[in-house]
Amino acid sequence: MKRFFMRRSTLVVAATLFILGLAILLFEVGQYQVISMLMVIVACIPIYYRYERKKLNIKELVLIAILTTTAVLGRFLFYMIPAITPMTAIIIISGICMGAEIGFLVGSLSAVTSNMLFGQGPWTPFQMFSWGLIGLIAGLPWIRRVLSKNYWFLVLYGILAGIFFSFFMDVWTVLSIDRYFSWTRYVALLVTALPYTISYCFANAFFSCLLLRAIQTRLQRILIKYDIK
Repeated sequence: MKRFFMRRSTLVVAATLFILGLAILLFEVGQYQVISMLMVIVACIPIYYRYERKKLNIKELVLIAILTTTAVLGRFLFYMIPAITPMTAIIIISGICMGAEIGFLVGSLSAVTSNMLFGQGPWTPFQMFSWGLIGLIAGLPWIRRVLSKNYWFLVLYGILAGIFFSFFMDVWTVLSIDRYFSWTRYVALLVTALPYTISYCFANAFFSCLLLRAIQTRLQRILIKYDIK
């Protein structure tokens, strides 16, 4: 078993180096859109590999699937209202209740799963990374303690998460136009999207405060009942 993990870790390192090498070659020919997508994929590899190495618990996997489904359902139910969705709030709460790794997994899996309904594309890895990072940071030990006890900090984190997601995804939008990054175009996009960014930040803060206790209570009961650690 130890040899198996060593062999698999070697393959992960080799794949990562290959992708980075490919990104360097593409940089010389100006393929910045492809480069950015490859870099985002590389950033997602360590957390998935670390979680994969752990002893798998079927109960925990089912719980992750339920949280991911809940987040996707939240995005689907509010898709008619621009920039208003409880999906990010559910990802944040998943990190607070279950920790950084599960927060990242719920965030990234929610992105790729919900895009089966809303459309997959080169933007999917960007969404996976940004939503995953939002869940991961919310699940860091000292941050999750603060967020679970203080609604003001939870509101602040929801706002910051909305700003981060919008700013990060606008990088993809700029690159998707002609594969080159332009600061002028980027700032113009930020200004144009400001009403949506404000709505998104408000939705994150509102739904995080509204759903935290309800989801937290139910998760605690499930964790105790089924002895999930």
